[in-house]
Amino acid sequence: MKYFRFGTGSRTMVILPGLSVKSVMTSAAAVAKEYEVMKDDFTVYLIDRREDPPAGYTVADMARDTAAAIDALGLRDIYLFGASMGGMTALTLALDRPDLVRCLALGSSAARMGGDEYAVLNRWTGLARDKDREGLFLAFGEAIYPHELFDKYRDAFILLSHTATDEELERFVVFAEGAKGFDVLGRLTELRCPVLALSAKDDAVLGGDASALIAGRLGDRPDFAYHQYDGYGHAAFDTAPDFRDRLYRFFMQY
Repeated sequence: MKYFRFGTGSRTMVILPGLSVKSVMTSAAAVAKEYEVMKDDFTVYLIDRREDPPAGYTVADMARDTAAAIDALGLRDIYLFGASMGGMTALTLALDRPDLVRCLALGSSAARMGGDEYAVLNRWTGLARDKDREGLFLAFGEAIYPHELFDKYRDAFILLSHTATDEELERFVVFAEGAKGFDVLGRLTELRCPVLALSAKDDAVLGGDASALIAGRLGDRPDFAYHQYDGYGHAAFDTAPDFRDRLYRFFMQY
């Protein structure tokens, strides 16, 4: 499992990225710039998924391996942020290893994946299995970004699709299928740390109700905060201009 680090703060933040064909490791400089608000108060680690996932690799497995990476790095008392599937991994990690997590934030994530929630991922995995690179990248971009932003960068998605290897497509399928059957909704009340949930009403991947289910279970806790964007799509964690500021302000409370 690869990672990169930036920032010089005394607090430790860990980012778990969402599902993608191309590893976020190639975008380290861009991520550091996006999270610049964190750099003075936090030392930030972004931990990628393992490079050799076996068939049947689940979100629970991702959480276990991520916890092992955090242990190997000697990190404790972490401020954990997970985006999309990274949020599912973060939720599971916070439940299974509460000794590691001081504070938890979720971006466009879910506590369970039923049939309806998995419909978009089914389409993606079908395109990946067929090695339809262009079709996959266009379907992916159209689902996670607002229409005007997707239209603006459509050609860039097509160009990027040509760089995807067969190995990357196969890993993408393993990770996407790992979300099938994911369900920790009934365990949310076990969370011991403060929780922030940020989502989007126009989420075309998980639907606008995914985070509302989390809010329904945790909404009466004084250390739970919830905000739902409108107009920024599933990737609100990338597109909403105040997303990082909201994350920063919540973490700094604890």
